[in-house]
Amino acid sequence: MAGITIKVGGMSCSHCEQSVKTALGSLAGVKKVEVELSSGQVTIDYDPDKVDIKTIQDTIEDQGYEVKNRS
Repeated sequence: MAGITIKVGGMSCSHCEQSVKTALGSLAGVKKVEVELSSGQVTIDYDPDKVDIKTIQDTIEDQGYEVKNRS
């Protein structure tokens, strides 16, 4: 199991939060998604054998949000 925190731009409401959670949660290998609207941070616990960081970032961007950086 691995974890990553990604700074995401463009999220401003609970709908944004739910959109990101639902999209990431549907990926095979994603175990947990936490969204903090005030800071724009999304924390994901995932299985790196099933999903990679690029797929996670692409999924966020496909929802219409900007991936600013990751840690």
